[in-house]
Amino acid sequence: MNAPPVVYLFSFLLIAGAAGLVSMRHDATNVLAGILVVAALVLPAWLKMVAQWQRAVVLRLGKFQGVRGPGLFFLIPFIETIQQLVDMRIRTTEIRAEEALTRDTVSIGMDAIVFWRVLDAAKAALDIDNFQLAVERVAQTSLREMIGTSDLSRLLSDRQVADQELQRAIGAKTAHWGVTITSVEIKDIGIPASLQDAMSRQAQAEREKQARETLASAEVGVARQVKLAAAIYASDPTAFKLRQMNLVYEMNKDRGTTIIIPSDLASALGQITGRDMAAPAPQPSVVVPD
Repeated sequence: MNAPPVVYLFSFLLIAGAAGLVSMRHDATNVLAGILVVAALVLPAWLKMVAQWQRAVVLRLGKFQGVRGPGLFFLIPFIETIQQLVDMRIRTTEIRAEEALTRDTVSIGMDAIVFWRVLDAAKAALDIDNFQLAVERVAQTSLREMIGTSDLSRLLSDRQVADQELQRAIGAKTAHWGVTITSVEIKDIGIPASLQDAMSRQAQAEREKQARETLASAEVGVARQVKLAAAIYASDPTAFKLRQMNLVYEMNKDRGTTIIIPSDLASALGQITGRDMAAPAPQPSVVVPD
């Protein structure tokens, strides 16, 4: 790990000061110049700096000493060393399970994204060799385990529940390394083309069934209303005749067509208007000469 640029500036100033003391050619100044040169050489190994999102795991003679940072901190040269710099920001890992079998023996593929971060830098650096690779491997195996214990219909309908279960499964395994899983999001579920076609036909059949049930219920409602109207017309002949007249008017008001009226309807219209429309017209008498 390199020292911050400001440290090299201080080292340069110390060496320049030592050169000025040597030019005086006094024993005391020569000793002081030597001290300044040693300080300039040791300063970069003594003063270190890490960014706001980083933590430095420090070992003293091979034993864990502590976690330093962020900002400037001091190390004892040649005694303390930085074993690892740990990034404390949230990271993402993409995982994919291909040809995984669900509990109802359906082969699917699934893509997911794992969001995770390091909470304990000491555990992440000391308890496991490569915690980033370990998170990826654990997430991969946990995804396959979750698919194997779930039905396809549940995975398709309850993605949020599957996300939460996968987050808990991965987080339980990574917590011992100082790593926490903030969230898991399933991106896509790949279903075989043959199964997609079968599911499409099933969905179409379900919609057709619902449509027929709706139509049948509408027919029942219409039949009830017609039955009620028939009962009213049967009990009131005048209302039935008025309905007949209204039907004749509705059929002829916009078309201007000729309508042949049945005899009983004509009789009804005649009774209402005061004239028997179905009665035959009087025939003139014809006198035949002898």
